[in-house]
Amino acid sequence: MLSTLLIRAALPLLAAGLLLGGCAKPSSPPPPAAGPSHAAGNAAARPGPPAAQRAHPGEIPALGTRTRALVPDGTDQALVVTGRAAYSSDSTATLYERDPMRGWLPVAGPWKARNALKGWTDEHWAGDKRSPIGVFGLTDAGGRLPNPGTKLPYHQSEEFLATGRGFRGETLAGSFDYVIAINYNRASGLSPLDEQRPMGWDRGGGVWVHVDHDGPTQACVSLGPEHMRELLRRLDPAKRPVIVMGDGESLAR
Repeated sequence: MLSTLLIRAALPLLAAGLLLGGCAKPSSPPPPAAGPSHAAGNAAARPGPPAAQRAHPGEIPALGTRTRALVPDGTDQALVVTGRAAYSSDSTATLYERDPMRGWLPVAGPWKARNALKGWTDEHWAGDKRSPIGVFGLTDAGGRLPNPGTKLPYHQSEEFLATGRGFRGETLAGSFDYVIAINYNRASGLSPLDEQRPMGWDRGGGVWVHVDHDGPTQACVSLGPEHMRELLRRLDPAKRPVIVMGDGESLAR
């Protein structure tokens, strides 16, 4: 997805082409995936605007009943990434923590963020240049640079190498200095570089939160480097962190 051709340890490290926007490309062609071979499902019409919903005290603002129900019991940290519109690559990220007495409270942000070039989708497919909508675990991190202080398992490696240019001609260098794997179509508890795709290769993968490169991503979410460091330091696996991500209209459902 986002962006780079990552060469595994068995081969010399080469800075080959970066697939813009976010994340690890397999070092060899994947086996054929079961099911549809193209992203036809993305042409489906988006549901109409939901009825206005007001969050009760202690709830995360702007999340509708359906979205709130997707946050697992026992989760006490949620990074909420709200897209400006269904087809926009501009978004805002705020980290919330659940207080046992007062409910969900913002503890960091809001931060400027970016998502995929073509916005958001309820049914993500490889190469559609849209970010998946939903609630996903945040269990594993890594990057080219040393651990900035996160409690998440952290895999430092020179394989987190971003090269080339983005959709706006911007350099992608440094985009993978810090990454957090979004548990969309991946196995948790493994390096963000792991290439397993439980739903099949056609459904995409390698979707990360990573350092912003001043342009849209392929499917990932990006934050400024200082905000990435702060997020990494705040995330605590004991709080079972998740990311809640999508355009504002979809999150309000």
